[in-house]
Amino acid sequence: MDLDGTLLDSTGQLPDENVATIELAAQRGISIVIVTGRRFDSARSIAAKLSCDIHLIANNGALIKSKDGDTLYRRLLPTATARAVLEATSEHRASTGVIFDRPGGKQVILERIDWESPFVGPYLRRHRHHVEEMAPLTACLDSEDPVEVLFLGECGAMRQIMGLLERQPISANYRLALTEYERRNLSMLDVLEPTVSKGAALAELARRRGIDRKEVMAIGDNWNDREMLEYAGLPVVMENSVPELKSTGWTVTLSNDECGVSHAIRTFVLRE
Repeated sequence: MDLDGTLLDSTGQLPDENVATIELAAQRGISIVIVTGRRFDSARSIAAKLSCDIHLIANNGALIKSKDGDTLYRRLLPTATARAVLEATSEHRASTGVIFDRPGGKQVILERIDWESPFVGPYLRRHRHHVEEMAPLTACLDSEDPVEVLFLGECGAMRQIMGLLERQPISANYRLALTEYERRNLSMLDVLEPTVSKGAALAELARRRGIDRKEVMAIGDNWNDREMLEYAGLPVVMENSVPELKSTGWTVTLSNDECGVSHAIRTFVLRE
């Protein structure tokens, strides 16, 4: 299951009903996987509220980790590709970050931190202890491949950057994952290693655990969930999903404010 817009309600909280149903499913032998565009540490803070064993697929499929932080799978964006992306988008530097898979601080690097920005500010304040400022931004690419380059801002601006990157001669060297919340006019664009997706990581985890895709239910609400939903034997989209996902004919559950994850699990897995 995805986190934002799916497992979490519209205020970003984890409803007790979702917790109870997930833990009940785990007790009955169901494997639970959180699949998110968030960084691992951000996702783990939510997973910690669940008492059952969980695997986490983070950064839109670039990482698979255990709840304890053991890395099972990692696909990083080569430094040369990340540098080329930054050079091609220099005019958008205020909305650009570089994300690393490393413990402690310096996980999110920005050229200039605007704590009060209406778009980037709330994200930065939530993750203040993981954020570092470095100018020029390309200087952070001196010794370690990042997980991704992240763009965060208004939906229209992110669509503009996406179009710019799709037209680059090196566009085959990376994959773009878009997440949009139109009601909030907030969007995230992730630039990832080209084989990375939520679906690819979920397939890898299922393979390792000997689980057939027909036995997988996936629940999501946004563009970056599409490959995960396409992989699953039972794809379920949230009532609050982007309209395009709801038009696919996939099963639609209740909204995230109505505990749609709990409803889907009880209906299709526990069959209550």
